[in-house]
Amino acid sequence: MKKFILIFFLATLYSNGQAIFSVEYKSQADINVFVVDYKSQADLLVYKVDYKSQAKGNEGLWYFVDYKSQADSSIYFAEYKSKSDLKIFFVDYKTQAGWQTKEKKHLLY
Repeated sequence: MKKFILIFFLATLYSNGQAIFSVEYKSQADINVFVVDYKSQADLLVYKVDYKSQAKGNEGLWYFVDYKSQADSSIYFAEYKSKSDLKIFFVDYKTQAGWQTKEKKHLLY
């Protein structure tokens, strides 16, 4: 048990960030996301950053990459909320980004 806790702690400490690649098919994705209409409906508030170096940690700062090999996670934008693993809302300011449903935070590690 101690070993598991140590591994989990190190994984969260040294996570690469949130370089995201959007895939065309659900079967290619690590996680299925749905973009909601209102902040209050979201599990994660996402801010799109301009540079990969700004997308550190797991706090909703996403940098979209051009190739899957550059990504930390690949996502599929689901058509229906019920078909998604995670509901997101894109915010206008970096300071607004973050988790609203902490129980789903593990999905992007």
